[in-house]
Amino acid sequence: MAERVYCLYRVSTSKQVDHDDQNQADIPMQRKACHDFAEHMGWTIVREEQENGVSGYKVSAADRDKIQLIRDHAEKGKFDILLVFMFDRIGRKSEETPFVVEWFVKKGIKVWSVNEGEQRFESHTDRLTNYIRFWQADGESQKTSIRTRIALGQMVQEGRFRGGVAPYGYRLEKSGVVNKRKHEVNKLVVDDDEAEVVRMMYSLCVSSGYGRWRIAMLLNDKGIKTRNGANWHESSVGAILKNITYKGILRSGKSYSEPFKDLQIIDPYTFDLAQKLMEERVNEKKDERTAPLNTSGQSLLSGNVFCGHCGGRLVLTTNGKVVKLANGESKGVKRIRYICYNKTRRRKDCDGQTGYTMHLLDDAVTQLLHQIFDRMSAASDNQIVGSTQDRHMAEIRAEIKRIKAENSKSNTEYESLKSEVVKAVQGKSKMPMEVLSELVDESRDKVLATSKRLTILNAELEHVNEKAEEMKNELSRIRTWSEIFDDSDMEIKKMITNCIIKRVNVFDGYKLNIELNLNIRQFLDGIDSVDENKVS
Repeated sequence: MAERVYCLYRVSTSKQVDHDDQNQADIPMQRKACHDFAEHMGWTIVREEQENGVSGYKVSAADRDKIQLIRDHAEKGKFDILLVFMFDRIGRKSEETPFVVEWFVKKGIKVWSVNEGEQRFESHTDRLTNYIRFWQADGESQKTSIRTRIALGQMVQEGRFRGGVAPYGYRLEKSGVVNKRKHEVNKLVVDDDEAEVVRMMYSLCVSSGYGRWRIAMLLNDKGIKTRNGANWHESSVGAILKNITYKGILRSGKSYSEPFKDLQIIDPYTFDLAQKLMEERVNEKKDERTAPLNTSGQSLLSGNVFCGHCGGRLVLTTNGKVVKLANGESKGVKRIRYICYNKTRRRKDCDGQTGYTMHLLDDAVTQLLHQIFDRMSAASDNQIVGSTQDRHMAEIRAEIKRIKAENSKSNTEYESLKSEVVKAVQGKSKMPMEVLSELVDESRDKVLATSKRLTILNAELEHVNEKAEEMKNELSRIRTWSEIFDDSDMEIKKMITNCIIKRVNVFDGYKLNIELNLNIRQFLDGIDSVDENKVS
């Protein structure tokens, strides 16, 4: 009776068609080779299983359905021989695959490869040969993986699309460039219609404080569909809001390209601000967040207002109040107040006011915003940006001077300690070698740390001038806010306020201590350095 054969075919990618490389043979080629071999041996193929796009290096045998099915059938005695094109079709994991093969042999199943013959375990040499084979296959997989990562990294550095489906907001066009396989390479270009939707998402996130779910609902209400004609889901919106490609930067793993202007849908400032807002809203940041979780409602401040006495967050509360009208009638009036959460919930001792009337506090903050807007409008771009740049460069140079001194001192100490080690080896030092060894390590770490810091500072100094245009764009944005603020909806007013003010601390009698965001402080400092008439 002819022996019964199960065949297993596997390719690690869906596009594996290189017939010249036996290790990369596609499934039709593997099948033909196995059928020819079985016919030559007088065997009968009773079942064939194939795995498409399954990596024998990355995926464990325990997670491969076909391997598990074949093992189950081996237990039940349904076949006599497992035949593969090459043994690495069973797997490429050196710590696992040799033992998978040995398991089949112990169950009475012969394991054959068209190219390598039968795998036996009759001697120590057989076992060693088996292990070495899969150890080599494992190594080849690792080298292939490294080569692939490097190649993809080089592609994105050169501005070439690494393949796959174009992200929403882009489409693929023929580039006219032919690769070594004589296929024309696609390039990524901006799709104007989809790009407008992407810009709308970022605008709703940054300007109106919308979250992912709210953006998805708004798009669906407007009848704006996904590329596939489906409704938007919050996860799809979230993926778009986090995709660095919209800054014009291509990515492959840990490799990033320089920004490509022709691929930029969202300017870097807006993209980075969106990331900051989303990061501040996660639950883990609830205690220190200053971004508003919800931009609906009538209050100007939300998320960035705190009690100056205990540091607790001020939250909104609404209650009714009855007032007497001039004609003697009574009328119910809704009163909205900011209240100290710590004090009202007795979470912490607080000697400040329990609450502050919303419109009084909002009016005080609005007056401050108008002062900032007026100051921004009074000075020219060149005055503010130029002064800010000069001051920033002076700060960097001062820091470089300080770090250079530290580096020089650390180097001197390091050389001195190395000399002391030599003396210790010669028996001429009073310090124990263990202590010296620790001191040398600490000193070397200081040298490396200060050297690294110097490199960063020098690079930052070189890029100061490149940031001038970016600062001018940001200044222009702030001036636009000054023009639209008074006529905007409360949602937009809240987001503008949050972009300018980092934190409002409120004390008894509505005394305020306001912390501005860093970019705003830099601009105001720039104005102060060219304007003697400072606004308090």
